[in-house]
Amino acid sequence: MSDPAPRRWLVKEEPTHYAFSDLVRDGRTEWSGVHNPTALKNLRAMRPGEEVLYYHTGGERRIVGIARVAGTPRPDPEDPRGSWTVPIAPVRALPEPIPLERLKAEPVFADSPLARIGRLSIVELTGPQWAWVLDAAGGIATRATSAASGSGRSPPRGEGGRTPRPATGSGAGGRSPARSRARGTGR
Repeated sequence: MSDPAPRRWLVKEEPTHYAFSDLVRDGRTEWSGVHNPTALKNLRAMRPGEEVLYYHTGGERRIVGIARVAGTPRPDPEDPRGSWTVPIAPVRALPEPIPLERLKAEPVFADSPLARIGRLSIVELTGPQWAWVLDAAGGIATRATSAASGSGRSPPRGEGGRTPRPATGSGAGGRSPARSRARGTGR
């Protein structure tokens, strides 16, 4: 029996809380603090090696980078509310960030929670959505580009949030992993 096709994801974070540049600086982070049932279901479905678009919320509201799932999701022992965590690592910044207004204008995103449910923090993308973003960002290629032309899975519905934290060490600015878990926006 063969493994299912890799899925593609989009995660959202307030850039003043943990920007894509922070992920690049740290080299890896634990994506945690997700409590919304749909977003939590999406986090638990992530698999190592799957690719992730990184979206800045707040005043920016744009896709700014590509990351990858760097490990297996697991229960978060630091969260008494029963959340899970998954490590992600940076791949590259987009040469041309893609603003939300541009995504909403594209028919391929008409039914996407990205366009319809602004506070859903982890969104599954379809193959055509992934391919459109890579093309719009300057025609960049990733491991999932060839698979992105497929139909993909239907995006889920719901709302949620998460808090990334550096995976190891204290991180820049003296933040410990536990301290960087302070709840931010989008929850």
